[in-house]
Amino acid sequence: MATRPHSPSLPQELLEQVLAKLGFQQLPATSAADLADLYAAWCQKVPFDNVRKMIHLHSGNSGELPGSQSDDFFKAWLAHGTGGTCWAGAGALHALLSSLGYDCQRGVATMLVAPELPPNHATVRVTVGGTNYLMDSSILCGEPLRLDEENETIISHPAWGLTCSQRDGRWHIAWRPLHKTDGFECRIEHFDVEEQDFLTNHEATRPWSPFNYELTARLNRGDEVIGAAFGHAVTFGSDGTVTRAPISTEERNRLLIEGIGLSEEIVSQLPADRPTPPPPGSRAAAAAQAAG
Repeated sequence: MATRPHSPSLPQELLEQVLAKLGFQQLPATSAADLADLYAAWCQKVPFDNVRKMIHLHSGNSGELPGSQSDDFFKAWLAHGTGGTCWAGAGALHALLSSLGYDCQRGVATMLVAPELPPNHATVRVTVGGTNYLMDSSILCGEPLRLDEENETIISHPAWGLTCSQRDGRWHIAWRPLHKTDGFECRIEHFDVEEQDFLTNHEATRPWSPFNYELTARLNRGDEVIGAAFGHAVTFGSDGTVTRAPISTEERNRLLIEGIGLSEEIVSQLPADRPTPPPPGSRAAAAAQAAG
């Protein structure tokens, strides 16, 4: 279906509401220090999650995917505490930073969960004082990640730490998602991506995505990372430990409300998890079709 691009700037009233909920009483300056404060607040208050997307798809809604427009993303966050998956979250973060006057660009990357995958991830780059920083709404690494063309950069936090270096002309970020706690790499492909490309790529996830069937939610809480992924509650502790355990629907809902801060209203609409089928066109999908 067609999607509608719009101005990346947020309406002034909405911008002020978003900043207030992030903990800012006045407009931040476009400095590296204020950028760090903004991103730290985002990582503690705006989750990466697929709650609204699961509700939307389960209901058979053929309308635009939730969060595709930044105003819709932020209005839902203000009302219910929800975030979004990468295309929605990165688009909203880009809109916020653009509205504040930052020099920022949308980016496309590849989460290397398997070899030879096409680009499958959205991110944002910000330039301040001639230095480039990655601001990722999914990885939530606590502080802007400096993109250094010559040296490895490290965020050494025991819960959300990561490393970033260039290899074959592209940045590779080694990080830990909740569903694969030993980690994998995210490879940055390119920046200066148009908004319509974000909208098109988001809509392309409607038929199949690993975030269409089972809850995924992630947020930094204090010095920990908490969340759920594919039927398990997961915590990355402040001491570097990993806790992972199966989670019931009741426990899942409690985590979303009491841990991540979602409204009871939105959580009550969340469907039960369904097994995630293999990607269409994959060998696993062909084998399943042949067996069935």
